[in-house]
Amino acid sequence: MIIIYLLKRFVFRVKEFLRHWYINSFFVWSHFIISIFEKLDKAFALKITWRHFFEPLYQDRTFLGYFLGFIFRSGRLILGILVYLPLFFLAVLSYLIWLIIPFYIIYQI
Repeated sequence: MIIIYLLKRFVFRVKEFLRHWYINSFFVWSHFIISIFEKLDKAFALKITWRHFFEPLYQDRTFLGYFLGFIFRSGRLILGILVYLPLFFLAVLSYLIWLIIPFYIIYQI
């Protein structure tokens, strides 16, 4: 009787640990990373820059306005991508390391 109870509690605790470690941590981590990207978007504004990519700079409809708009927006997009991509890959890599930690501990035991 007590063995069955202890076995049920053990299974329950393992299941709760796995749910906490993998599912809940994913939501916490994704919220954290999305908030970082939202803060970065205030500086780089990739979506807005891409939407207005072929429009003239400051609505100056001369050749110079179109040319400078293309140059400045291209630079802003390239700089934004150069910041976003490494940060994204770093976030994915660090989360994958987080996922592997329990297996590594079990392997070391």
